[in-house]
Amino acid sequence: MGQDEWVIMPCYNEEKNIVPVIRDTLKFSKNLVVVDDGSKDNTYQAALDNCKNAYVLRHSINLGKGAALKTGVEFAIKKGAKKFVFIDSDGQHEPKEIPKFLKLLDDHDIVFGFRKLNKNMPAIFRIGNTALNTGIFFLFGIRLHDTQSGYRAMTVDAYRKIRWKSTTYTVESEMIANTGKKKLRYCEIPINTIYANRHKGTTVLDGIKIMFDMLLFRFQR
Repeated sequence: MGQDEWVIMPCYNEEKNIVPVIRDTLKFSKNLVVVDDGSKDNTYQAALDNCKNAYVLRHSINLGKGAALKTGVEFAIKKGAKKFVFIDSDGQHEPKEIPKFLKLLDDHDIVFGFRKLNKNMPAIFRIGNTALNTGIFFLFGIRLHDTQSGYRAMTVDAYRKIRWKSTTYTVESEMIANTGKKKLRYCEIPINTIYANRHKGTTVLDGIKIMFDMLLFRFQR
């Protein structure tokens, strides 16, 4: 991995998971910035004490995933980053797939990971994702298998074109909306996902809010 290729990892209350996830990620990335989004547990200190080769930043209060991602990206840009991979901190994503994302950025502006459908994926996630995928296609003309996966990558030029305003989990969908508006080159890559916590993720209420926000994004310039 080159000096201009960075991994951005937002985290919130992941004290139990953060250290092994960071260590696994560092096997495939020399440049990792972890952003603790105002955790109430010991996430920040655990990362700081056990992962000396990662940059660990902290929000003093919880601002939301979108804000944490932006903090990480802006920090990496100051360090000379040209490509970014976004990966979750709860152990759902496999860091070994990072090089695949980066390779695809040679020919694309943004790469979306999509979770393979399997019996381990909670049914509510499958139903919700299908509804959101369909809505986003009709609104923005982008056909994706999985609009809510947080495992994705983009170039610095793409980031500057689609810089998001969302501070919450809506950020994933706003990225897609802006990708459609700016007509960026995008592709998908299948990823393995580990569902350690079947109750964690986008809820039904989150899904309704995301779709409402998508309607707003559709008619914004």
